[in-house]
Amino acid sequence: MSKENQNTLSPKPGAEEEKIPQNPLISERDQETLRTKAEWPLFEVFVRSKNGLEHRHFGSLHAADAEMAIENARDVYTRRQEGVSIWVVESKVITASNPENNGEMYAPAKDKVYRHPTFYDLPIELKHI
Repeated sequence: MSKENQNTLSPKPGAEEEKIPQNPLISERDQETLRTKAEWPLFEVFVRSKNGLEHRHFGSLHAADAEMAIENARDVYTRRQEGVSIWVVESKVITASNPENNGEMYAPAKDKVYRHPTFYDLPIELKHI
């Protein structure tokens, strides 16, 4: 590594690490645990109920890994055995559309009227449709 790269990677002289304020009511060991948990990734939790076929978003939680996230999600979100399946997804890997651009996103569907059977004559036997 060249001296130029070493200089850019080293901290600025006199710079100090950001310190988390100490709480006199919490032991030093517990404060260290809180700092460690704050560094865990955030997981989104989806649970499928006994009555449904789809998974619904139930909430978020921090965990060290996916296995721990499933165990914690089970304890937090399915305490009364209402779920039959749990999915956890690390929040950073979720990609979502922007609600402000929904006009652009869904505009092409408006010109496909054949997807909506509004102009078909249905037989009288089909009363439930």
